[in-house]
Amino acid sequence: MASDSPNSRTILVTGASGFVGRHLVDAFADRGGSVIAVDVAGKPWRDDIRWEHGDVRERERMVALCEGVDVVVHNASVVHTRRNKESFVWDVNHGGTRTMIDACRTAGVERLVYMSSASVVYEGRDIVGGDERLPYSSISQAPYADSKIAAEQDALAANGDDLAVCALRPHVVFGPHDQRLLPALLQRARAGKLKLGVGSGDKLSDFTYVSNLVDATVSAAERLAPGSAVAGQAYFITNGEPMDFFAFVDAVLVELGMPKIRGRVPFAVAYPVAAIKETWDTLKGGSLGNEGNFSRFSVRYMCTHHYFSIAKARRDLDYEPKVSIAEGIERTIEHLREHGEA
Repeated sequence: MASDSPNSRTILVTGASGFVGRHLVDAFADRGGSVIAVDVAGKPWRDDIRWEHGDVRERERMVALCEGVDVVVHNASVVHTRRNKESFVWDVNHGGTRTMIDACRTAGVERLVYMSSASVVYEGRDIVGGDERLPYSSISQAPYADSKIAAEQDALAANGDDLAVCALRPHVVFGPHDQRLLPALLQRARAGKLKLGVGSGDKLSDFTYVSNLVDATVSAAERLAPGSAVAGQAYFITNGEPMDFFAFVDAVLVELGMPKIRGRVPFAVAYPVAAIKETWDTLKGGSLGNEGNFSRFSVRYMCTHHYFSIAKARRDLDYEPKVSIAEGIERTIEHLREHGEA
């Protein structure tokens, strides 16, 4: 049975040592919650949390860790937009979600917040201010997007009298401790390889500063309960400031004192190059980790509108992005400089 006060609840966060996971753990712990941080790697960075190594694919381990837990925030996933390593990506993203649903039910957890992705509705075509009425993508583009669709469907289908579930759909999350987006940009800029952007420059994308996503997650965890208005629902979570992807890149480069993007590569050129790179990577066995934001899936992303309405999150979660994109970039670069990474 869940505790009456949100601050006295026991919250389990999967994927705790990752970028978003670390921020989630800090936020719940700072609010006085008893936090169980679970990941397959990493180590604790604060003394007031319970750190546990665990793989979300291991049912018995997850059931044991869920005992006595009030809220599970299932954040663990593999972000991989190339069309290889499909079995592993599906096993973690979809299989791991099914395991966590089962673990919650077996251990008597009443609340599950699933960290999904805005990519579940993306079909390679423009999305302009899309809301939660958009259908799931009907085409296969990458194992990441495909597996997140299946995982979100299963998570929301599990919502019921014994387990309340909601899903959050962020888009292009950035901020301190980012292990993917900004490190790739910095690496390419320092190597002199970030001179050209992709696309026409008139296509808008959503971005999400990490603390805004954390605020939405905390709010969802507090409002979620069997039969509540939040239960069984999905929410787009972004900054609500759509902009061209490479305008965002330019803003980062300016903050770093580096030259802006000098020109653009059209989709007709970039997409075949991305296909060749993916094919070569697949022939070598496939690689996980930083993809340099260059795959067929990501090229399509950069060459189409894809931004979303956050009206539903504002209504149900009282969500309001507190940190703008500009301020978020400043905070992120400041953090990188403090740690000697910029």
